[in-house]
Amino acid sequence: MPNKFFILSVLTVTVVMTVTSCNNNAADSAAKSGKMDSTGMVERGKYLVSTIGCDDCHSPKRMGPNGPEIIPELRLSGFPHDGKLPPVDTNVIKKGWAILAPDLTSAVGMWGQSYAANITGDATGIGAWKEEQFIKALREGKLKGLDNTRPLLPPMPWFAYKNMKDEDLKSIFAYLKTVKPVENIVPLPKKLADLK
Repeated sequence: MPNKFFILSVLTVTVVMTVTSCNNNAADSAAKSGKMDSTGMVERGKYLVSTIGCDDCHSPKRMGPNGPEIIPELRLSGFPHDGKLPPVDTNVIKKGWAILAPDLTSAVGMWGQSYAANITGDATGIGAWKEEQFIKALREGKLKGLDNTRPLLPPMPWFAYKNMKDEDLKSIFAYLKTVKPVENIVPLPKKLADLK
């Protein structure tokens, strides 16, 4: 006859596995049904924004002891309206190269010069956007998520983000609306011919 310790251990493991499985199934069901509460959406959005590279281009940086560091008060505000960049050698661009600004908030390539957008909740960012606009911008690569607008310019990887689930895009939008608004009118893009 098996000893009592063995039977108790088996029962304990079985109960723990059953409870864990039920909890996981409930969480999976909530995620699949898209019925996450607003706090859950914001937390999911925060996680996604922090892991898919939004800060890489949309957050101005300064050089610190370990390299570029995000300027906290400007986080996700895009290329600074008063930002200064070194001159661009268009001959390098015409040879097929693309160039990034030192803090990655601007890029130059065959398309010209583009600037990372302000994606904070300020009116100069996405403050007046509707959730549908945000999703359309990332799904269709449309400026401000509006029909009959120009496409989003490189290096914005909307063509990768378009494959995200609706609940992930909605969560990102929900989180961005909670980020400290920063007033910053990002410059308009420039055509390659207009660069000096």
